[in-house]
Amino acid sequence: MERTIDSSPAGTQRDETVDTLLGGRVAISQPAEGYRVAVDAVLLAAAVAGTTGEHVLDLGCGVGSASLCLAWRRPDLVVTGLDREPVFLAAARGNAVRNGMEARARFIAGDVLDPPDAIRKARFDQVMLNPPYLKAGSATVSAHPLKAAATAESDAVLADWIACARAALRPGGVLTLIHRADRLADVLAALGHGFGAIVILPIHPKRDRAAKRIVLRAKLNSGEPLAMLPGFVLHEEGGAFTAPAEAILRDGAALDLGST
Repeated sequence: MERTIDSSPAGTQRDETVDTLLGGRVAISQPAEGYRVAVDAVLLAAAVAGTTGEHVLDLGCGVGSASLCLAWRRPDLVVTGLDREPVFLAAARGNAVRNGMEARARFIAGDVLDPPDAIRKARFDQVMLNPPYLKAGSATVSAHPLKAAATAESDAVLADWIACARAALRPGGVLTLIHRADRLADVLAALGHGFGAIVILPIHPKRDRAAKRIVLRAKLNSGEPLAMLPGFVLHEEGGAFTAPAEAILRDGAALDLGST
C-alpha cells in the first residue's frame, strides 16, 4: 500500500516514529511496527465537506491521522475520534496536542459494537469511516495485533461499522467512507435503505489500472439517486503523483465529491 507520509528519523520513543502528512503540515506519532498511516486516511479526510460549526465523528480513528488532516484543512469543524485500541488512542491524543488541535479534535475510547454515551447520546452532522478492509475469515490476518485490528474485520464486521455510523448521525447527516473497490457491493448492502444521495468516486492507482479503492458519500434519510463519478487517478505512469493527487496529499486540498 502506498504511503503519503514523509518519514523523519526521530521518534518520541524507541517503539514510535514521528511522520508528517500534508507536506509537513501535520505531524503524526505512530507505532514503529504494525499498521502504518497510508494514503487512504488522507483521501478520506480530503473528501469530507460540510459547513462551519459541524461536528464530525471519526469511527476507528487510529492514531488520529484522518481526524487531524481534516482539522488542519477545516479549522471551522469539530472532530471526535473513537477507537478501542489503547495504543492508537494514546497516540491520537498526543498527536492532537503535538499539532495544537486539542481544542477541536478529541479522542475517546470505545467500540463500534458498544459505543460510549458520548457517541450514543450525540447526533453528529457527519461521520467519516476507514474501517478494516479485509472481510472476516477471507484472508490470513497479520500476526501483529495492531495491524490485524486495523486491517481485518473481527467481532465487528462492515455492517456493524455502518450501523454505528447510522445511529450516530442526525437526520440528513452525511457518511463519508473509503474502502476497497472489490467490496463496493458489501458497502452498498450495508448502507441498506436508510441512506440515499450516494456518490461513489473510484480511486485508480494509474490511468490504465482498475480502481483499487472507492470513496463514498451518502446522506441519511435521503431519497436521492446514486451517482458514479469519473475516476480519480493517483499516479502518473512514471510513479509520481498526478497533479490533483499532489494537491490533496501534499498541499491539503479537498477531494471534490460534489455538494451535499
